[in-house]
Amino acid sequence: MTRARIESALEAIACVQSGQTVMVGGFGLVGAPLTLIDALVDHSDAADLTIVSNNIGEPGRGLGKLLRQGRIRRGIGSYFTSNPEAVAAVNSGRIEATLMPQGTFAEAIRAGGAGIGGFYAPVAAGTLLAEGKETRVIEGVPHVLEWPLRANVALVYADRGDELGNLWYRRTARNFNPVMATAAAVTIAEIGSLVGVGTIEPEAVATPHVYVDSLVLRA
Repeated sequence: MTRARIESALEAIACVQSGQTVMVGGFGLVGAPLTLIDALVDHSDAADLTIVSNNIGEPGRGLGKLLRQGRIRRGIGSYFTSNPEAVAAVNSGRIEATLMPQGTFAEAIRAGGAGIGGFYAPVAAGTLLAEGKETRVIEGVPHVLEWPLRANVALVYADRGDELGNLWYRRTARNFNPVMATAAAVTIAEIGSLVGVGTIEPEAVATPHVYVDSLVLRA
Protein backbone atom coordinates (compact mmCIF):
# COMPACT_ATOMS: atom_id res chain seq x y z
CA MET A 1 0.00 0.00 0.00
CA THR A 2 1.38 3.39 -0.95
CA ARG A 3 1.87 5.88 1.84
CA ALA A 4 2.55 9.60 1.55
CA ARG A 5 5.74 10.93 3.11
CA ILE A 6 5.31 13.24 6.07
CA GLU A 7 7.79 16.06 5.54
CA SER A 8 8.59 19.62 6.47
CA ALA A 9 7.59 22.30 3.99
CA LEU A 10 11.28 22.88 3.24
CA GLU A 11 11.84 19.21 2.40
CA ALA A 12 8.70 18.98 0.29
CA ILE A 13 9.27 22.00 -1.94
CA ALA A 14 12.82 20.91 -2.76
CA CYS A 15 11.37 19.02 -5.72
CA VAL A 16 10.26 22.28 -7.43
CA GLN A 17 12.79 23.17 -10.11
CA SER A 18 13.24 26.19 -12.38
CA GLY A 19 11.20 26.09 -15.55
CA GLN A 20 8.58 23.74 -14.17
CA THR A 21 4.80 24.02 -14.22
CA VAL A 22 3.29 24.22 -10.73
CA MET A 23 -0.41 23.96 -9.92
CA VAL A 24 -1.51 25.82 -6.79
CA GLY A 25 -4.94 25.27 -5.27
CA GLY A 26 -7.20 27.86 -3.75
CA PHE A 27 -9.77 30.48 -4.70
CA GLY A 28 -8.17 33.75 -3.72
CA LEU A 29 -6.51 32.80 -0.47
CA VAL A 30 -9.30 30.39 0.51
CA GLY A 31 -8.01 26.83 0.34
CA ALA A 32 -4.56 27.99 -0.73
CA PRO A 33 -1.50 26.09 0.58
CA LEU A 34 -0.01 29.18 2.22
CA THR A 35 2.69 27.33 4.20
CA LEU A 36 3.97 25.65 1.05
CA ILE A 37 3.87 28.93 -0.88
CA ASP A 38 5.86 30.67 1.87
CA ALA A 39 8.43 27.86 1.80
CA LEU A 40 8.73 28.24 -1.96
CA VAL A 41 9.18 32.00 -1.53
CA ASP A 42 11.69 31.84 1.33
CA HIS A 43 13.67 28.65 0.74
CA SER A 44 13.72 27.95 -3.00
CA ASP A 45 15.44 29.63 -5.91
CA ALA A 46 13.21 27.97 -8.54
CA ALA A 47 12.37 30.57 -11.16
CA ASP A 48 10.92 30.86 -14.65
CA LEU A 49 7.84 29.08 -13.32
CA THR A 50 4.50 28.53 -15.02
CA ILE A 51 1.85 28.85 -12.31
CA VAL A 52 -1.52 27.19 -12.88
CA SER A 53 -3.88 28.74 -10.35
CA ASN A 54 -7.24 30.45 -10.35
CA ASN A 55 -5.46 33.70 -9.51
CA ILE A 56 -1.99 35.00 -8.60
CA GLY A 57 -2.72 35.62 -4.92
CA GLU A 58 -3.15 39.13 -3.61
CA PRO A 59 -0.62 41.98 -3.29
CA GLY A 60 2.15 40.60 -1.07
CA ARG A 61 0.06 37.60 -0.03
CA GLY A 62 0.09 34.01 -1.24
CA LEU A 63 1.37 33.76 -4.79
CA GLY A 64 1.62 37.54 -4.80
CA LYS A 65 4.90 37.11 -2.88
CA LEU A 66 6.33 34.89 -5.61
CA LEU A 67 5.22 37.43 -8.21
CA ARG A 68 7.08 40.21 -6.40
CA GLN A 69 10.25 38.12 -6.54
CA GLY A 70 9.97 37.96 -10.33
CA ARG A 71 9.97 34.16 -10.39
CA ILE A 72 6.75 33.65 -12.37
CA ARG A 73 7.18 33.52 -16.14
CA ARG A 74 3.60 32.63 -17.04
CA GLY A 75 0.27 32.42 -15.27
CA ILE A 76 -2.61 30.21 -16.38
CA GLY A 77 -5.89 30.93 -14.64
CA SER A 78 -9.19 32.75 -14.74
CA TYR A 79 -9.21 35.59 -12.21
CA PHE A 80 -5.98 37.57 -12.10
CA THR A 81 -7.70 40.83 -11.16
CA SER A 82 -7.71 39.88 -7.46
CA ASN A 83 -4.08 41.02 -7.58
CA PRO A 84 -3.61 44.39 -9.34
CA GLU A 85 0.15 43.73 -9.32
CA ALA A 86 -0.41 40.65 -11.49
CA VAL A 87 -2.48 42.71 -13.94
CA ALA A 88 0.29 45.32 -14.09
CA ALA A 89 2.90 42.59 -14.66
CA VAL A 90 0.90 41.20 -17.57
CA ASN A 91 0.29 44.62 -19.10
CA SER A 92 3.99 45.49 -18.88
CA GLY A 93 5.05 42.18 -20.40
CA ARG A 94 6.89 40.96 -17.29
CA ILE A 95 4.80 37.77 -17.24
CA GLU A 96 2.72 35.96 -19.82
CA ALA A 97 -0.92 35.23 -19.08
CA THR A 98 -3.29 32.61 -20.39
CA LEU A 99 -6.85 33.37 -19.33
CA MET A 100 -9.53 30.69 -19.33
CA PRO A 101 -13.22 30.72 -18.37
CA GLN A 102 -13.35 29.33 -14.85
CA GLY A 103 -15.40 26.24 -15.68
CA THR A 104 -13.16 25.47 -18.65
CA PHE A 105 -10.12 25.95 -16.41
CA ALA A 106 -11.44 23.44 -13.88
CA GLU A 107 -12.39 20.96 -16.60
CA ALA A 108 -8.98 21.27 -18.28
CA ILE A 109 -7.31 20.30 -14.99
CA ARG A 110 -9.75 17.44 -14.45
CA ALA A 111 -9.08 16.26 -18.01
CA GLY A 112 -5.35 16.35 -17.31
CA GLY A 113 -5.79 14.11 -14.31
CA ALA A 114 -8.17 11.76 -16.13
CA GLY A 115 -5.93 11.30 -19.16
CA ILE A 116 -8.34 12.97 -21.57
CA GLY A 117 -6.63 14.31 -24.69
CA GLY A 118 -8.89 17.33 -25.19
CA PHE A 119 -12.51 18.47 -25.04
CA TYR A 120 -14.87 20.92 -26.73
CA ALA A 121 -16.52 23.71 -24.76
CA PRO A 122 -18.90 26.44 -25.99
CA VAL A 123 -17.97 29.13 -23.48
CA ALA A 124 -15.20 31.00 -25.31
CA ALA A 125 -16.58 30.59 -28.84
CA GLY A 126 -16.62 33.86 -30.76
CA THR A 127 -14.39 35.68 -28.26
CA LEU A 128 -10.72 36.64 -28.12
CA LEU A 129 -10.10 33.55 -25.99
CA ALA A 130 -10.89 31.38 -29.00
CA GLU A 131 -8.33 32.97 -31.30
CA GLY A 132 -6.00 30.38 -32.83
CA LYS A 133 -8.00 27.46 -31.48
CA GLU A 134 -9.87 24.79 -33.43
CA THR A 135 -13.62 25.31 -33.43
CA ARG A 136 -16.53 23.18 -34.57
CA VAL A 137 -20.30 23.30 -34.41
CA ILE A 138 -21.90 20.69 -32.16
CA GLU A 139 -25.69 20.44 -32.22
CA GLY A 140 -25.85 23.87 -33.78
CA VAL A 141 -23.64 25.54 -31.15
CA PRO A 142 -20.04 26.69 -31.82
CA HIS A 143 -17.49 24.95 -29.56
CA VAL A 144 -13.79 25.51 -28.95
CA LEU A 145 -11.24 22.72 -28.59
CA GLU A 146 -9.53 23.00 -25.22
CA TRP A 147 -6.45 21.08 -24.14
CA PRO A 148 -5.89 19.42 -20.76
CA LEU A 149 -3.67 21.03 -18.13
CA ARG A 150 -0.99 19.03 -16.35
CA ALA A 151 1.88 20.02 -14.06
CA ASN A 152 5.19 18.84 -12.72
CA VAL A 153 4.11 19.63 -9.16
CA ALA A 154 0.76 20.39 -7.48
CA LEU A 155 0.57 22.25 -4.17
CA VAL A 156 -2.82 21.70 -2.54
CA TYR A 157 -4.43 22.35 0.83
CA ALA A 158 -6.78 20.06 2.76
CA ASP A 159 -8.19 20.49 6.25
CA ARG A 160 -7.39 16.88 7.17
CA GLY A 161 -5.10 14.19 5.88
CA ASP A 162 -4.64 10.71 7.28
CA GLU A 163 -1.33 8.90 7.66
CA LEU A 164 -1.70 7.29 4.24
CA GLY A 165 -2.39 10.59 2.49
CA ASN A 166 -6.17 10.48 2.03
CA LEU A 167 -7.51 14.04 2.04
CA TRP A 168 -10.67 15.74 3.29
CA TYR A 169 -11.43 19.35 2.30
CA ARG A 170 -13.53 21.80 4.31
CA ARG A 171 -16.24 23.81 2.56
CA THR A 172 -14.95 26.09 -0.20
CA ALA A 173 -11.43 24.72 0.11
CA ARG A 174 -12.86 21.97 -2.08
CA ASN A 175 -12.35 24.27 -5.07
CA PHE A 176 -9.47 23.43 -7.39
CA ASN A 177 -7.51 21.36 -4.88
CA PRO A 178 -9.03 17.91 -5.61
CA VAL A 179 -8.63 18.11 -9.39
CA MET A 180 -5.12 19.55 -9.16
CA ALA A 181 -4.07 16.68 -6.92
CA THR A 182 -4.75 14.28 -9.79
CA ALA A 183 -3.10 16.29 -12.57
CA ALA A 184 0.54 16.53 -11.50
CA ALA A 185 3.52 14.20 -11.49
CA VAL A 186 4.13 15.08 -7.82
CA THR A 187 1.41 16.21 -5.38
CA ILE A 188 2.31 17.89 -2.11
CA ALA A 189 -0.60 18.34 0.30
CA GLU A 190 -0.51 20.89 3.07
CA ILE A 191 -2.94 19.75 5.77
CA GLY A 192 -4.53 21.41 8.76
CA SER A 193 -4.32 18.26 10.87
CA LEU A 194 -2.93 14.74 10.57
CA VAL A 195 -5.33 11.98 11.65
CA GLY A 196 -5.16 8.22 11.91
CA VAL A 197 -6.02 5.89 9.07
CA GLY A 198 -9.78 5.23 9.13
CA THR A 199 -10.60 8.49 10.89
CA ILE A 200 -11.86 10.00 7.64
CA GLU A 201 -14.94 8.11 6.47
CA PRO A 202 -14.27 6.48 3.07
CA GLU A 203 -17.21 8.37 1.54
CA ALA A 204 -15.68 11.65 2.74
CA VAL A 205 -12.30 11.13 1.09
CA ALA A 206 -12.11 13.61 -1.80
CA THR A 207 -8.52 12.78 -2.80
CA PRO A 208 -7.39 9.16 -2.39
CA HIS A 209 -3.88 8.67 -1.05
CA VAL A 210 -2.61 7.18 -4.33
CA TYR A 211 -2.43 10.74 -5.71
CA VAL A 212 -0.51 12.22 -2.77
CA ASP A 213 3.27 12.05 -2.48
CA SER A 214 3.95 14.26 0.53
CA LEU A 215 2.07 15.64 3.54
CA VAL A 216 3.07 18.88 5.24
CA LEU A 217 1.40 20.20 8.38
CA ARG A 218 0.22 23.80 8.11
CA ALA A 219 2.39 26.13 10.15
